[in-house]
Amino acid sequence: MNQCLKSFLSVVALSMLAGCASGPPTLPYPAFVQVDELEDIFMASLPGARAKQLSGDPQTRRTSNRVDLPRDWKGTSGSTPGRSMEIFVIDGEITIADMTLGRGGYAYLPAGSLGFNLNTGNGARILYFVNDVDPESVIRTPIILDSGLLDWNATRKPGVSTKELRHDPGNGSKTWLVRVATGAAEAWQSSSALREGYLVTGNQQYSECVNGEVETWMYSPGGYFYRPPNTISGGPQSLAYMDAIWLMRETTKGEVTTWSDCVVQPAADEF
Repeated sequence: MNQCLKSFLSVVALSMLAGCASGPPTLPYPAFVQVDELEDIFMASLPGARAKQLSGDPQTRRTSNRVDLPRDWKGTSGSTPGRSMEIFVIDGEITIADMTLGRGGYAYLPAGSLGFNLNTGNGARILYFVNDVDPESVIRTPIILDSGLLDWNATRKPGVSTKELRHDPGNGSKTWLVRVATGAAEAWQSSSALREGYLVTGNQQYSECVNGEVETWMYSPGGYFYRPPNTISGGPQSLAYMDAIWLMRETTKGEVTTWSDCVVQPAADEF
């Protein structure tokens, strides 16, 4: 093992040990959430499943969840009329109609889709999203794919690559995967759209910029964030300690801004 790698792993170990001494910082929005620590909820749309709600709005019935489906489970996608649904397979297999998706499988079922039969043989862990009604969405046919068959596309950030799963040209909403290589750091950035992310694999330290103050914590698999529009995050401390793969979502078109540092965002009327 070369000396540089040894030094890097030493920093990783020290950071992780330090992280065990206290809990994540308190933020004005959900970040540094470890999904395993959330309480189970009942989902009428997926009876018999064990679910943890990541975020949601009871008024519009928008919801983001991680769901464990037991062996020999059967259900349907027809319980969300007028709303689009997304499924991403974290582990196991799920069959949608006559298509079986394993780990990394993705399905987008647009509003107005006929109810698809859903079932598992040996069970599955999935991310399950129900989106708000959006008349500007133009995707009208289902998208069902194996993300493992897609190529990773390099970005301008060294060590960071992406796979696009869905991009609606009508409302600008998108779902994509981001891979951050070990040792790669993120720039300070913000998006004009609300953004949520779930860490599928790997470990990554990440920083949130809150009122000009840097708050940093470690994400492990099952880590989740839900960032409001124009929230600044990233920075030089946002290092991947092990190749990290995130599932990311924006439900409206987002314009990305890069910042030189963690700064206090100006008020809207100051732009």
